[in-house]
Amino acid sequence: MATTGKQLFTTLEADGTLTVAIEEVSFPDPTGNQVLVKMEAAPINPSDLAILTGAADLENAEYTPGKYVATMPEPFNSGSKARHGQKLPAGNEGAGTVVATGDSDMARALIGMRVACVPGNAYSQYCIADAAMCLPLGDHSAEDGASAFVNPMTALGFAENARMDGAKAMVHTAAASNLGQMLIKICAEDDIELVNIVRKAEHVDMLKGLGAKHVVNSSDDDFMKQLREAIDATDAFYGFDPIGGGQATDNVFKAMEQVAVSKMTEYSRYGSNQQKRMFIYGRLDMGPTILTPSYGFGWTLSGWLLTPFLQQAGMETMMRMRQRVLENLTTTFASSYKRKVNLEEMLTKDAVTDYRAMKTGEKYLVTPWS
Repeated sequence: MATTGKQLFTTLEADGTLTVAIEEVSFPDPTGNQVLVKMEAAPINPSDLAILTGAADLENAEYTPGKYVATMPEPFNSGSKARHGQKLPAGNEGAGTVVATGDSDMARALIGMRVACVPGNAYSQYCIADAAMCLPLGDHSAEDGASAFVNPMTALGFAENARMDGAKAMVHTAAASNLGQMLIKICAEDDIELVNIVRKAEHVDMLKGLGAKHVVNSSDDDFMKQLREAIDATDAFYGFDPIGGGQATDNVFKAMEQVAVSKMTEYSRYGSNQQKRMFIYGRLDMGPTILTPSYGFGWTLSGWLLTPFLQQAGMETMMRMRQRVLENLTTTFASSYKRKVNLEEMLTKDAVTDYRAMKTGEKYLVTPWS
């Protein structure tokens, strides 16, 4: 028998009208390897905001109970043409209790268990999830497990990717984030040197308090000098950038090249032969990525997403990563939240404009039944 409950949907029309609303929906009975999860907690991550808010004008949106209607400006509306007219669910990850299952042995084994999952529609009172992608939480609470996938697996993925590429050090921009703090702990455990870039003095102190050895502040007048010294000390010619727009990656490439050139014994008009690699894995800055011709030709810039990486890494690696997350859920991979909201509260102007700002240490947690 189908189960009914509330679920959030986001729809962008061709004229730029963005509607985000809560609806009462019917959830089908799970089949095969599926499970039906009664959702208890789901974080609002930056990756969720792409379809939840995007670049919409939230200050001037129309807010009513359980709904808001905003305008998506150009060129962001045209850039989202593929989703025009589609009513999409939102919420990459969350945690809850399995209340029904399909007939596979893997699914049946989860009945009654609290699990973390990645259903793609976690802002909902119920969701259908794949049993293979569910992580039994044991005695951990739904709040502890709500953020058990995206940030922990991404941070672990960076370390795994670095090892695959033979890199023993890396640079991370926007390093004061929840994910950045996890990465500091992972790199300390795995003996990987890490250069952390932040933009506030208090973030420098916070990360050093977590044990970070190399923290540079992009707001300081001598930022580039700090960055060069940190790269020189660690040989970090490999890094990850969640900012995307602006010159964050450009600055790192410049510093990497300046360090490499300082070690050259002969001049080359083409710059150093040092290979420099950066991955953009987010869009905290929606502007264009600016690159300048100032770091020779030995550089590579790529995009990085968790799901394609896991597919490439294989099931054995993914299961090993998931087990490590579970074993360290309340230590290395712990998440904290500024505020808890239910489905209706997450669509109020006060909440939407606050979590869209993506400020460090101010993540929201959605509790659909509160």
